Amino acid sequence: MAETLSGPDRSGEEQAALDSYSRTVTSVAAELTPKVAALNVAHRRAGGRFVVGTGSAVVFTDDGFLLTNAHVVGHADAGTASFADGTTTPFHVIGADPLSDLAVVRADGPTPPPARLGEADALRVGQLVVAVGNPLGLTGSVTAGVVSALGRSLPAGTGRATRVIDDVVQTDATLHPGSSGGALATADGRVVGINTAIADVGLGLAIPVNGTSRKIIAALLATGRVRRAYLGIAGTPSPLPPPVRARTGRRTGLRIAEVVTASPAARAGLRAGDLLLTAGDAPVTSAQALQRLMLEDAIGRPLPLTALRGDALVDVVAVPAELVTDD
Repeated sequence: MAETLSGPDRSGEEQAALDSYSRTVTSVAAELTPKVAALNVAHRRAGGRFVVGTGSAVVFTDDGFLLTNAHVVGHADAGTASFADGTTTPFHVIGADPLSDLAVVRADGPTPPPARLGEADALRVGQLVVAVGNPLGLTGSVTAGVVSALGRSLPAGTGRATRVIDDVVQTDATLHPGSSGGALATADGRVVGINTAIADVGLGLAIPVNGTSRKIIAALLATGRVRRAYLGIAGTPSPLPPPVRARTGRRTGLRIAEVVTASPAARAGLRAGDLLLTAGDAPVTSAQALQRLMLEDAIGRPLPLTALRGDALVDVVAVPAELVTDD
């Protein structure tokens, strides 16, 4: 018979594949659900009124530090973390960085063992991922899906400062309000992203766990803030002329559309219309490529820049200043 009273007859191979998928998701859920807390944060609004916001956070050290989104904690300095086993503990905010949408908080009481952090740069499109968080206040919720796309960009801002978070992970694992700050993990249970946004139904975004975010997390742990460098240019990717492409082996540069008056770039002599090719030893193919260089260690240090102006290559040296935000 093609069918039984219990439904279609599955082949052993199909059933084994289904069981393998289920085993993977349940294994990740079992490992991470105890380590992802639900956060309740009291946000002060205009007029002194407090509004309680919710989100998620991932335990990532064995001494009680948790990783979450900056937009989850906002301007709050404390709140309450609740774990899947029913325990709760107060926490205080160590530091938040709105320009990467990452924040670190520390529990004032005991926490479960930490989750293992992975490497988002090793992800592949189509790879299985599992999201663990606390959507709508429902502690310990798990969804699964695949990596839908890599290298997405997400705008972020604070005060007048704006930045693009690059290499954002896109997934179809279902996210809901309250999932922000939760874990996005691979099949081996390693956390490769911090869920941050719901772009649409079936389209979630996560801040990657990679070399850049690890530097940001280290800065938050050390000083509670992230210092960034600032050049003062805005531009768009632009193809190089064929002769320059042949000479340099590069295909794209950053066409400077604006140079901020009295900025480090202006003092170095860069102009609107220049096609920026390199910064230090790194090729500049986009605003994000330049942005990756603008971390704390670039502040006050001479940075050689090469640009194409007309038919001539122009070498200048800029000294990035510290980016000042007014949040």
